[in-house]
Amino acid sequence: MLGLFNKSKKIKQFMEDGASIIDVRSKTEFEGGHLRNSINIPLDSIPKQLGSLDKNKPVITCCASGIRSGQAKRMLKANGFKVLNGGGWMSLEKYDV
Repeated sequence: MLGLFNKSKKIKQFMEDGASIIDVRSKTEFEGGHLRNSINIPLDSIPKQLGSLDKNKPVITCCASGIRSGQAKRMLKANGFKVLNGGGWMSLEKYDV
């Protein structure tokens, strides 16, 4: 597991590299609040959406707590994406994403 400093550094690097932020919460959860530049792809829809995502662009996954985003990270990584689990979406707000 990444230490907080290392995770922060990695998130900043991913953002500098033009990362997409994928919020894997349900549509209802997403509508209740989300990061301004995030894309909502609920966890169960990830497999169907793989073809619409750019494998050349890094991805940061997020959700409410980090559990679903961790599952999404594993799916994306298994399909050739450079991906980082950002954890809870509110914790990413400090990076102005």
